[in-house]
Amino acid sequence: MIDPEAFLDLANQVTKLKMWPYFDIAHCVMCCLAVREDLGSGSIPFSRKHPIACWLSTMMVVFAGGFLAALFLGEPLLEPFRNTQSVLLATAVWYAMFYSPFDVIYKLSKFLPIKIVIAAMKEVYRCKKVYDGVNHAAKLFPNAWMILFITGLVKGNGAGFIKILERLIRGVWTPTAFEFLQPSFPTKACIVASIIFVLDKKTELISAPHALVYFGIVIFFVYFKLSSLLLGIHDPFIPFENLCCAVFFGGIWDSMQRAVTGGNKNAESTAKNEVRASKTEDGQTHAHKKND
Repeated sequence: MIDPEAFLDLANQVTKLKMWPYFDIAHCVMCCLAVREDLGSGSIPFSRKHPIACWLSTMMVVFAGGFLAALFLGEPLLEPFRNTQSVLLATAVWYAMFYSPFDVIYKLSKFLPIKIVIAAMKEVYRCKKVYDGVNHAAKLFPNAWMILFITGLVKGNGAGFIKILERLIRGVWTPTAFEFLQPSFPTKACIVASIIFVLDKKTELISAPHALVYFGIVIFFVYFKLSSLLLGIHDPFIPFENLCCAVFFGGIWDSMQRAVTGGNKNAESTAKNEVRASKTEDGQTHAHKKND
């Protein structure tokens, strides 16, 4: 059995984890991996031919949550670039991921044991960003729950919402890649986490200590990220989405309409076939009479 006091102490330690510099490095590495995978086999030629566009698109992914939060909260759009240390760190990681000799840094980051550690650290970082987004918005708009929720969401997965612009910088226009058209699992997870943090902060609905709530969301993020890497479980929300769509968004009624419409069509087609058959029989009888 796990000692409740020890578990609570562990949760408190997780909430106090400092993100700089190791978790920031993990975040930058995962962002660079995402850009390289999006570029595909042309990532190396593109980085050689368009280094400025490559750097700028990568920085947009790294600081996407900060850009969007600043835009929504009416703050300077370049607010994320105010921290020179963070920009220099992100640039150093970008350079290592794209220009290291023999591409050794990229190959190491793709090595599964190393990638598992980096991905887990990135999810801890994501939870921290969602929480910081909710807290920051609460200081500016204490009673606007929707603003708190949106800020936490974009801080947690800003890269998903800025993907269209980030690709446009690289010369690719994909308007159908808008995140709300086909939301990814990180977006759905950040929606859940942001709602929980808002409820925890603004209501008495969640009676558990804040440290346990925070630690639970960290475990949620890390568990499903590792499940994606190791077991291929990319979106555990799909069964719940299908059920929700069937119950609340017209799925049942559409199915009933198809069933009724299909039944009517079958009856109509059967009646038409019977009429055609009777006409054929009448024609054959008439022909026989003529022959007789």
